[in-house]
Amino acid sequence: MYDEIEGAVPPSGALLRRPTRLATNIPTDLLRSFLAIVDSGSMAHAKEVIFLTQSALSLQMKRLEDLLQQRMFQRNGRSLALTAAGEELVGLARELLEVNDRIFSRLGTEIDPRPLQLGLVGDFADTVLPGVLAAFAQQHPRQRLRVTVDGSAGLIDAFERSQLDVALCMGHHPELRRGRSQVVARAQMVWLGAPHLALSEELPLVLLDAPCAFRTALLERLELHQRRYRIVLETPHLPGLVAALRAGLGVSCRTDVYAAAMNLPVIAKAHLPELPSIDHVLLHRNVSNQPVGELVRLLAGAAPVPFSGGDDASRQ
Repeated sequence: MYDEIEGAVPPSGALLRRPTRLATNIPTDLLRSFLAIVDSGSMAHAKEVIFLTQSALSLQMKRLEDLLQQRMFQRNGRSLALTAAGEELVGLARELLEVNDRIFSRLGTEIDPRPLQLGLVGDFADTVLPGVLAAFAQQHPRQRLRVTVDGSAGLIDAFERSQLDVALCMGHHPELRRGRSQVVARAQMVWLGAPHLALSEELPLVLLDAPCAFRTALLERLELHQRRYRIVLETPHLPGLVAALRAGLGVSCRTDVYAAAMNLPVIAKAHLPELPSIDHVLLHRNVSNQPVGELVRLLAGAAPVPFSGGDDASRQ
């Protein structure tokens, strides 16, 4: 062996020993499939992430269990649950794949790595995203990104299906099956629109389609104060809402941060009911992966209003 490597000389008197037992290697594709099932919650959802059929995934898990001579999953009704061995493998598999990916990042010639999937609501796409992308590209110039802009409900659903690695949403969200939900900021909702519209006997409204936390808060406050209103425009997209506001069609609400960034007219508090604040919520998983961890750090740092709610602001 030493004769084949130029400059490599065995120590004087050293004997080459054969290993008493051949090492068993675990293929990384088996571990990636295993973690895809764990993160997505089922084989049916995992197949949408790693592009394998459910039967192919089942065969991979059987091969993994045969290699380790341990059961990784057990049936819990109609769903899969991790065994004790499976729980232990989750952390070890993430560590091994992190090392594998770091080797490729530093020494490999991979030109087209798997894209990191980022999702965020339109408010953040118009404000914090450009700076985050610029900083991220400096640290990971070869990392592909795929950016999805959607409402919070759509982003949460995509995250639960493991179609997103990181998502920045708004509002209060339920417990996640997989991953972490972290409140990183809190902003105040404000009324937007031409000031004279607030004096209308019947308040004209421009709203995003339901479900929308801003729509819900606005309508609840108007109903509570028995203020008459009519909806003059609805749209699924934030640019349509902004266009309607600038055209003077009606009033709506977003955060004070977004209003300032987009130079939108803010209506004085005295003319309309007071609105609540709203949380900025960061969803993520697998922050041991270096690009994912960096993106999470940048998004959390870009939050305009720091939240100091303590540890109970985060949920596993």
